[in-house]
Amino acid sequence: MISVLATGLIIAALAVAAWSLGLVLLNKTVGTGTLGLLALLELALLAQTVIGIVKLAGADRDVSGAAFVGYHIAVLLILPVAAFLALAERTRWGSAIVLAGCLVVPVMIVRMNQIWNAGA
Repeated sequence: MISVLATGLIIAALAVAAWSLGLVLLNKTVGTGTLGLLALLELALLAQTVIGIVKLAGADRDVSGAAFVGYHIAVLLILPVAAFLALAERTRWGSAIVLAGCLVVPVMIVRMNQIWNAGA
């Protein structure tokens, strides 16, 4: 795992979560700006997944590959599902769904780092 990328993703996810919290407090729905932020975050998560799997393939450490890859696949599903549900729920609760999804991403990244570092 690349610690700098993981830290950047955690900060970015928390920033989008803060943005979504603002939308919830202002009683606003998810717009194209929020969807754009989610798309950028998703692309960065995809890059992390590719890098993580490549590093796992060349790793000489004892890492639980199934759990590691499973977390990477799961984290890629969270934001698209949150965006879909937010677009289906065109009230402030759609923004709350995005907020919840963005708060789950950092937790999963921390867990991926724990799995990776357990094999060190």
